[in-house]
Amino acid sequence: MKKTKKVKIGNILIGGGEKIAVQSMTTAYTADVEKTVNQINELERCGCDIVRIAIPDEESAKAVYEIKKRTNVPIVADIHFDYRLALMCMERGIDKIRINPGNIGSEDRARAVAEEAKKRNIPIRIGVNGGSLEKEILAKYGSSTPEAMVESAEGHVKILEKYGFYDTVISIKSSDVKKTIQAYRLASEKFDYPLHLGVTEAGTYKNGIVKSAIGIGSLLADGIGDTIRVSLTDDPIREVDAAKTILKALGMNDGGIEVVSCPTCARCRINLIEIAKKVNEALEGRNEKIKVAVMGCAVNGPGEARDADIGIAGGDGFALLFKKGEIVGRIPEERVVETLIEEIDKMKGNE
Repeated sequence: MKKTKKVKIGNILIGGGEKIAVQSMTTAYTADVEKTVNQINELERCGCDIVRIAIPDEESAKAVYEIKKRTNVPIVADIHFDYRLALMCMERGIDKIRINPGNIGSEDRARAVAEEAKKRNIPIRIGVNGGSLEKEILAKYGSSTPEAMVESAEGHVKILEKYGFYDTVISIKSSDVKKTIQAYRLASEKFDYPLHLGVTEAGTYKNGIVKSAIGIGSLLADGIGDTIRVSLTDDPIREVDAAKTILKALGMNDGGIEVVSCPTCARCRINLIEIAKKVNEALEGRNEKIKVAVMGCAVNGPGEARDADIGIAGGDGFALLFKKGEIVGRIPEERVVETLIEEIDKMKGNE
C-alpha cells in the first residue's frame, strides 16, 4: 500500500497507512434536516465512516449547523458551481469540502475556498469527473482521457498549494472503469495526497457492483487508495454494504463473518442455494472474525474449505458439519441452517 499524506476529516484520519475509509452520500434534500440526519445516522450504524451531502442551494448550506449538531460521523459538503456555498458550510462546521475543478470557476474562487479552509483546518477534496472537465483541457486532449483527468486535478492542486493549502484529498472518477483505473494509477505516481476511489455513475445495483468491484478492487490490490465509495443508483446502505464486501474480499476489513460457498454442481444433493442465502442473512451484521463455509459436497467441503473455522458439506438429504477441516457431526438437511448458527454462537461464547 502506497503511504500517502495523512489528512484529518472530523474525528478520523485517512491516508498514511490508516484503514481504508468507507464513504457514501445522502439522497434526501439536505435542507430537510430531519430526513438528512436520519439517513446519516443510519449510514453510520451500517459502517459508513464518512458521509457526503449535496449543497445545491443556500437553504442546504444553512442546514449544515443543525445537521452537525445531531450527527457524529464526519460530513463532506459537495459543492458545484457556487463557491460561496462552500464558505457558508465551513462557517457552520462542515468537516470537509468537495469541489469540482470543472465547474468551480476562476482561480479567485478556488483561492477564497482554500484560504477559508486553511483558517479552519478543513480539508478539501479535489473531485475530478470525466464528464465535467475544463474546456481547455478537453480541447487539448480531445476527450476525457486518463491524462486529461489527472491534468485537471494537478491544476487545482497547484492552485491550493500556491496559497499554502496542503490538506488535500484527490478523486479522479469516470464512468469508464478502464479509464478510472488508468487515471488513478497515474495520479498515484504523481501525488502524495490521499486518493478517494470510485467509479462514478456506475449504474443500478448489479452493474454498479460489478463495475465498482473491478475498478476499486483492482486499485486497492495494487496498493492505491485511501477511501472508497461504491456509487449506485440505489439505497446508500447498499453502497456501504458493497464497499465493506470489497474490503473484506481483499483482507482489508477486520469486521464481520466471512461466508464462502461453492457454486453447486450435479454432485450436490441438498438445496445449497437456499441454505447459503439463509446462512448469509442470519450472519449479516455480526463482527466475529470467523470464516464459515457452505459447501455442496465432500469435494468442496472439508478438503477445499479446510481453512474455514466451521462449515457444512452436503450429502444426500443431510450435511456434514466440520471444524478446521475435521468432520464433527452429521445434520439432517432441514436443520442445517439452525444447527450451523448454533455452533457459530458457541464459538462466539468461547472467544
